[in-house]
Amino acid sequence: MKHPIPDHNPMRGQYRPMASNVPTHFALSVNEGVATVTLNRPERKNPLTFDSYAELRDWFLGLQKATDIKAVVLTGAGDNFCSGGDVHEIIGPLTKMSMPELLAFTRMTGALVSAMRACPQPIVAAIDGVCAGAGAMMALASDLRLGTPGTNTAFLFTRVGLAGADMGACALLPRMIGQGRASELLFTGRAMTAQEGHAWGFFNALHDSAALLPAAHKLAAQLAQGPTFAHGMTKTMLHQEWAMTLDQAIEAEAQAQAICMQTQDFRRAYEAFAAKQRPVFEGD
Repeated sequence: MKHPIPDHNPMRGQYRPMASNVPTHFALSVNEGVATVTLNRPERKNPLTFDSYAELRDWFLGLQKATDIKAVVLTGAGDNFCSGGDVHEIIGPLTKMSMPELLAFTRMTGALVSAMRACPQPIVAAIDGVCAGAGAMMALASDLRLGTPGTNTAFLFTRVGLAGADMGACALLPRMIGQGRASELLFTGRAMTAQEGHAWGFFNALHDSAALLPAAHKLAAQLAQGPTFAHGMTKTMLHQEWAMTLDQAIEAEAQAQAICMQTQDFRRAYEAFAAKQRPVFEGD
């Protein structure tokens, strides 16, 4: 993968491939610029633990300096995406912690969402079966979501005596599906069906279970073959413009687009168009 920081740049030393970093608490494969992150505890519907939260947070943070990953597919092993925090390994211990310890935990879980939103690579979530709690938040933090007709997504924090305000849910979910629908899901904790999720804009598309992961990989490969620097700019602006007025957003986009016009990919696209060829983008 060509990186916008060239080999001769003195900053290049901090940028490195990610495929060689073998995770302990989830499965990882990298193929032609697409990383597949698989939550891999299918016998328990892929719940998260303290360690997997932290490792996922650190891995997504590392993507900001990755030289070999252009897009990410996030999925779960077996027939489910993620059932949220492990009841015995997380919720039980939490009931015995002090307030400072609890705050350290909730900040860690929120940092995972922040890391997913901050990485420049588009994240495609392939979601089947159960998608609940923190799993639903990881799906929500992704850039694109593909589901199956049998997917059930539940922000079920209230069902364990907690607020629906968790890991950024009250900021992200209303922007995705609307304030009223988000309020219903966060107050009741009920599952959103796949059909509701598709109609409300949570899912970009629904596929049969057997076709789900191939569809996610196809979409991620298309993104990986695109102008990845510009994709990162799009993701940044989608995130930052939430807090801007329209005039501020228009000015920010003017600056962002002018930066992208300085890239070699912009020149490659023009030259390919003039030659009636398909551009080959390199991300610089």
